[in-house]
Amino acid sequence: MDAPIPDRPLKRGWTTGTCAAAASRAATEGLWGGLIPASVPVALPSGDRPEFAIATSEIGAGWASAGVVKDAGDDPDVTHGALIVSTVRSGAIGSGVMFRAGPGVGTVTKPGLPLAVGEPAINPIPRQMITAALTEIAAKYGRAPDLNVEISVPGGEEIAKKTLNGRLGIIGGISILGTTGIVVPYSCAAWIHSIHRGIDVARAAGLTHVAGATGSTSEAAVAQLFGLPETALIDMGDFVGGMLKYLRVHPVARVTIAGGFAKMVKLAQGRLDLHSRRGEIDFQLLAGWLSEAGGGAQVAQSAGSANSALEVLQLSTEAGLDLPRLVAARAQATALVAAKGAGFEIDVAVFDRDGKLLAQTERRTVQ
Repeated sequence: MDAPIPDRPLKRGWTTGTCAAAASRAATEGLWGGLIPASVPVALPSGDRPEFAIATSEIGAGWASAGVVKDAGDDPDVTHGALIVSTVRSGAIGSGVMFRAGPGVGTVTKPGLPLAVGEPAINPIPRQMITAALTEIAAKYGRAPDLNVEISVPGGEEIAKKTLNGRLGIIGGISILGTTGIVVPYSCAAWIHSIHRGIDVARAAGLTHVAGATGSTSEAAVAQLFGLPETALIDMGDFVGGMLKYLRVHPVARVTIAGGFAKMVKLAQGRLDLHSRRGEIDFQLLAGWLSEAGGGAQVAQSAGSANSALEVLQLSTEAGLDLPRLVAARAQATALVAAKGAGFEIDVAVFDRDGKLLAQTERRTVQ
């Protein structure tokens, strides 16, 4: 069941990258000034400078550590409440700011991501924010920002199991993410980011066929149908439009869209965001499709007053009508328009709740 959206203005939150920058700034103050402050400001890419409370602090011989609790606001973010810890140490003269993955932060093991293989999964914008914060503190103390920064997240390995990091080749924990520094509630930016990175990794691996699936059942089914490796599987969820938009600029030769009947009905209706909050199934439209498939007035009337897509599917099956074939064809038509000009092939596979193939289109090239 979808998480309820609060019936009030939604509270924005902060990315793991912003929290890491705040923790790093506070730890550096402790390393050079001998005292970790109770709160610190962080410069966002927009120029805003919000203040962050420091939740944990510790100073040792040649190092200092500070932690910030991530507040994702009203977004259902798996990292909400996680403690983002930065431990800083003096680095070699002229080294600048160097990054290391501590416990709970992943390491990149596959090409195709915006970081080299072997690098800690601390993304470019968070690195820039951290470097800017430490450069500012270095100027205050008349020093060069030659520092080794280790970001860790207690429990990060368990949190990472709820993300796509393993598939992307990020092993050992979560990624430190963010582009604006702000989490916009229900924007699902982290999911879209994972879709993009999944495509990047597939392309870097030389794959020519990827499959975007709406859920785990359809993903397993489409992988078996085509014998696809895990790297070729894109967990697009409800974001067909987001996946196709990225593929228009970063194409592969063939894209299969796989999903359950209800989700594919929404795509067939012309929706590119398949989430229930973005629109309901049009049962009158389904009734018209049943008529087109040869169904009588009684079947169409029953479909028009149905309570679920599954009920309509059962009606069509009982009447001997191949509604899934029509849904697949219309879903493919929607996708072809959305990917206009991309030049790759698109096909659609529709599955039932048990992963049984209900319908499959032929490949068509995007014009």
